[in-house]
Amino acid sequence: MAYIALEEAFTVPGAAGHRPTAPMKIRTSDQYAEHCMRRLDDFEKYRLPDMDAHGIDIQVLSLSVPGIQAAPDAGAAVRDARFANDHLAGTIARHPARFRGFAALPLQDPAAAVTELERCVGELDFKGALVNDHTQGRYLDDPAYDELWSALEELRVPLYLHPGSLPADDWHVMRGRPEMYGASWSWQAETGGHAMRLVYAGIFDRHPGATLILGHLGEFLPFQRSRLDSRYRTLKVEKPLERMPSQYIGSNILITTSGILAPEAVQAAVLTVGADAVMFAIDYPYENTADAVASIEEAALPPEVKSGIAHLNARRVLNI
Repeated sequence: MAYIALEEAFTVPGAAGHRPTAPMKIRTSDQYAEHCMRRLDDFEKYRLPDMDAHGIDIQVLSLSVPGIQAAPDAGAAVRDARFANDHLAGTIARHPARFRGFAALPLQDPAAAVTELERCVGELDFKGALVNDHTQGRYLDDPAYDELWSALEELRVPLYLHPGSLPADDWHVMRGRPEMYGASWSWQAETGGHAMRLVYAGIFDRHPGATLILGHLGEFLPFQRSRLDSRYRTLKVEKPLERMPSQYIGSNILITTSGILAPEAVQAAVLTVGADAVMFAIDYPYENTADAVASIEEAALPPEVKSGIAHLNARRVLNI
C-alpha cells in the first residue's frame, strides 16, 4: 500500500544566522535527542532509506519546532521563513518524486505571511503551510490574520496547525511536573484549544472553504465532539455559530495520525470524524516509521478506508 506522510520535520543545517533557536524545555534522553538531531537536517543518509524500508512514497516536509514562531521580530521572521522555504524547495527539487513541502510563515507580519504563502504555493508548488501554534501569544483568530484565511481559501491549500511554539504562559497544573510539557500532554491541549478558538471565533463561517489540519488524531478534539455540542447548547454567546461545534471537525478541520501509534485509536478516529477526514503521518524523526505504518495496517478497517488514510485523502486535500 502506498503512503503519503504529512507531518515530517526537518531543520536547516548550518543556518544559525537564519533559523530561530530557543530552548524548548523538553527533557529527553541524550540518546533520543542524538537520534533526532542526526535525522532532522538529513534527507539522503537516513530519511530516504527509512521511507524505502517502510513503503513511504512521499513525505510532506515542514520546518521543525519552534520554527518561525520563535523569531524575535517581524524582520527576522520574514528572512528566516524565506531562507527555510528556499532550502526546502531545493531539497524537493533534488527528489521531486519523494518530497513535498509545507511553507513556514512569518506570522509576526501578517501581510508578509500572505505574500510568502502565495510565493511558496504559486512559485515553489508547496502544498500548504504549517505553523507551530501561536506566534508570541497571538492566535490565528486575531483579525489581523483574516487576509491569511482568505488567501488559504483562494489558493485552496490547507493550514497545518502544529504544536511547539514557545510557551505563552505558565500553567499551574504542570508546575513541578516537567513530564507533562510537550508532546506527552500539554501540546495537544494547547493546540486543540487554539483550534477551538478558530471555531468559536467563526473563522470557518467567514471562510467556509478554509481547511485546517490537526495532527495527533486531532489534538484530543474528535473524541470530545458530543460534549462540545452539549455544552455549546448551554452557552450564552454573542454571535452564534452557523453550525454546531462538532460539525466543523471532519469538514473544515481534518486530522492526521501523527504520533498516535495505536490501531484502535485510528479506528475510533474514523468512526468519530469520518474516513475521508483522516490522513496518515509519522511525525518523523520523533516517532518510529514502522510503528506508524503498523497503526494503519493492523487497524480493523476495510481496505478502501486504509487506502484513503494511507494516501488517497492526502492526494485529494493536497492536490498531489
